[in-house]
Amino acid sequence: MAMEGASRGLVRSGWILSGLVIAFLVFDGGTKVLKVQPVLEACARLGLAPDRVVAIGALLLACTALYAAPGTRVLGAILLTGYLGGAVATHVRGGSGPLETAFPIAVGALAWLGLALRDPLVVRAILLRA
Repeated sequence: MAMEGASRGLVRSGWILSGLVIAFLVFDGGTKVLKVQPVLEACARLGLAPDRVVAIGALLLACTALYAAPGTRVLGAILLTGYLGGAVATHVRGGSGPLETAFPIAVGALAWLGLALRDPLVVRAILLRA
């Protein structure tokens, strides 16, 4: 019985963590789609053309929606990993500091941790191919 309570607690923690990741990514994607001026300025400093920012935001929102939906959560996590890897590359190329460069890595790690906690069988199947 104690193990079942621990499992429920881990699943709940996974959903909370995933929820925080989803909320952040929706906010981030939304600011790009809505062309919020400080976001456009930050993207310009990284060498991203203003006409591409909306598409980048829409892509992020689509990947986040896939991650949030139970039936496509793994596909969403994989796509978010690719998106966030691109963000890291953009920050490295743009000469950003260590914090800005590491932040997308942390978000990706938290996304996978949330998924692992809420559905350990999915991650076990990916890592162990069982």
